[in-house]
Amino acid sequence: MPLTADVKAELITVRDPRPTARVAELTALLRFSGGLHSIANRVAVEAELDSDILARRVARDLMELYGVRPELHHVQGSGGRTGGHFAVRVIEAGETLARQTGLLDQRRRPVRGLPNKLTTGSRPDLSAIWRGAFLASGTLSDPGRSAALEISCPSSEAAMALVGAGHRIGIPAKAREVRGVPRVVVRDGEAIRGALYEMGARRTAGEWDQMRQRREVRAGVNRLVNFDDANLRRSAQAAVAACARVERALEILGDEVPDHLQQAGELRLAHRDASLDELGHHADPPLTKDAVAGRIRRLLAMADKKAEAEGIPGTEAAVPVGADD
Repeated sequence: MPLTADVKAELITVRDPRPTARVAELTALLRFSGGLHSIANRVAVEAELDSDILARRVARDLMELYGVRPELHHVQGSGGRTGGHFAVRVIEAGETLARQTGLLDQRRRPVRGLPNKLTTGSRPDLSAIWRGAFLASGTLSDPGRSAALEISCPSSEAAMALVGAGHRIGIPAKAREVRGVPRVVVRDGEAIRGALYEMGARRTAGEWDQMRQRREVRAGVNRLVNFDDANLRRSAQAAVAACARVERALEILGDEVPDHLQQAGELRLAHRDASLDELGHHADPPLTKDAVAGRIRRLLAMADKKAEAEGIPGTEAAVPVGADD
């Protein structure tokens, strides 16, 4: 997804100088891109990433924040992902790092969600959590009816923790499961823009919002065009129906039709596409549209009354199928 790549390329350049924010981002990135593994009966911390640049940045942050030197490996994608990916692994000091980041609790149990110290942190820390999670497993689709910012989660607990962190900084995210994979989803267009801005992808947030507005304008124009087309079709159908009924009325009444009603009926037939107001201008002397409508209405009513008395089809029977829809 080009938009996803644009967001991640921008987020990689975001460097919050606050230590707590750096820890929050790195921990979330580790949690959402792999987390803990057991290698040779030892706890290992591993992150599988889709960017060499991001992998090297994670390795550098691990060295600067925790003093560990991770291994970097080029690996094949897993979990349905294709193409080359990069693994950042810490095996030698893996358990110590897991405890320091909060991915492992004091009883050596993996944390199912996110460390509590992160989700109760400051606004910059919560934004950093979202930034790390998106860098690890986020996607952004094009603006439109199905637009969404999604983050795949390693567990439902992690999804709920990310949703909670989002709500604290104004991101109305929801947790749901798609094909057995927990996800955190933001769907509303304005909310997506806000989430991107909060994570630090401010340039992409602006570009995405402009794309969204352009699509909304185009959609609005299309709706108006379709609306106008529908109105024209309905007007044409109504004109056909009206003329058919007037013709039938004049046929039923014959010489019995009053002159003023006959004049209104003949005006309708002579100017089939004209509005009632236009018909009034064609009359001699000119009539208001209400006067024309009233005369045509009385003409049809008189004809239908006579048809009912004589047991013959009325004016409605003359309307072509579909013309009165």
